[in-house]
Amino acid sequence: MTLSIRVIAPDRTVWDANAEEVILPSSTGQLGILTGHIPLLTALDIGVMRVRIDKDWLPIVLLGGFAEIENNNITILVNGAEEASEIDIDIAQDNLQKATTILAEAGTSKQKIEATQNLRKARARVQAATVINN
Repeated sequence: MTLSIRVIAPDRTVWDANAEEVILPSSTGQLGILTGHIPLLTALDIGVMRVRIDKDWLPIVLLGGFAEIENNNITILVNGAEEASEIDIDIAQDNLQKATTILAEAGTSKQKIEATQNLRKARARVQAATVINN
């Protein structure tokens, strides 16, 4: 038995496939889902979702949202998402360094909040791209 997983962003369906297992970046930590999981609605944080198909793990960057799990169907509504195969590791690492610098130089509370969000996105992209490139 498999899980049916759909990742939907405002502008497109990012991913729609079956898998044996998924690990979600929930707002309270990593959340592992296998077939037969009880119904659940959870908030998602910025981070990397990992999907296991056969023996391979596929990382997908999620930029916050919600996941609903019911009857082996997982519907994930996100603010944005990126498949790791679409991420250039060199650009992602460069953006991570820039985001770190911007956060260190942020002066106002608003600048710090925006810089922190951008840093978290950059970290997730580097993490996902690193998995694909290893």
